Amino acid sequence: AHVDGTISYTVSPVHTLEKFVEFGKRLKEMGADSICIKDMSGIMGPQDAFDLVTALKESVNLPISIHTHATTGLAPMTLLKAIEAGADIIDTALSALAGGTSQYPTESMVYALRQLGYEIDFDDKKAKIVNDNFLKVATREMASGLLDPYVLGTKTDALIYQVPGGMLSNLIAQLKAQNAMDKFDAALAEIPKVRKDLGYPPLVTPTSQITGVQAVMNVLAGSRYKMVSKEVKAYVRGEYGQAPGELNKEVQEQILKGEKPFTGRFADTLEPMFEKTKAELGSIATCDEDVLSYIAFPQLAENFFEYRKNPTPAPVATAKPATTATASPAPAIADGKKVSYSIKKAN
Repeated sequence: AHVDGTISYTVSPVHTLEKFVEFGKRLKEMGADSICIKDMSGIMGPQDAFDLVTALKESVNLPISIHTHATTGLAPMTLLKAIEAGADIIDTALSALAGGTSQYPTESMVYALRQLGYEIDFDDKKAKIVNDNFLKVATREMASGLLDPYVLGTKTDALIYQVPGGMLSNLIAQLKAQNAMDKFDAALAEIPKVRKDLGYPPLVTPTSQITGVQAVMNVLAGSRYKMVSKEVKAYVRGEYGQAPGELNKEVQEQILKGEKPFTGRFADTLEPMFEKTKAELGSIATCDEDVLSYIAFPQLAENFFEYRKNPTPAPVATAKPATTATASPAPAIADGKKVSYSIKKAN
């Protein structure tokens, strides 16, 4: 296997270039084969990318991949400066599903890099066949409402709120379910405040959803932390590890109500679940992935197992308004894998 150790890029008083490089060194010591800089909100500027890639290349000397989003409009400049600094891989999306909270278009980046003298091993004709197919998918899902036009445009507010695509989609869905889209701006403004209270966690799953859901609850309740999700309580208790910065002690005490936070590695207290769950599922699980799916998303996995056994008629998804953290939707790509392409400069 190839281990792609990941740095979740974020901006806060406790996240510095030195801290990112220190984390990169730890990833190498743990055995990472490469390092991905994951800019989930599209807030990494071109100079930030150049400096971070340069520093990592000098300190860890591993292949570096860049995963950024088109949310703020910075993506093409950021990707180009990262390449100039020595990045080996960049993540993009075919144009039918690119832009906004997705990645920058693959075809545009290929065209620009070739013009700059880079050799790109990319089959334009095959890409068009695939893209034409997903253009139909995008058109269909736009009409169905699954693709919300709001998340497809450029949103420079993300430079302030640092809200990544999956978090923004969930935020909109949660407010729509409560008929409270008029609270959207207030919820966005509340997110940085909750993030500060929680010690500046990076806004990436699951901490992005934990932060976003709590911000919505604060706004809808009209009083901060009057209602608290079980995930936020688990977070301030220490079940998600130690926060990057210092938690707001008053908020922590308000949530825990005298309960002492956990200071060790919480995962060490958990009973191993895989073999036990595998035995419980028995013949229902046909592979290890079935077991892992059930552990992570039991209700969804059960629906899938039933559908796999009786594929007609297809199950109808039902969703309740989110009151707890939920995972970001996976990127819509053909085989469910991260799509990257390599770059090399022509002589």
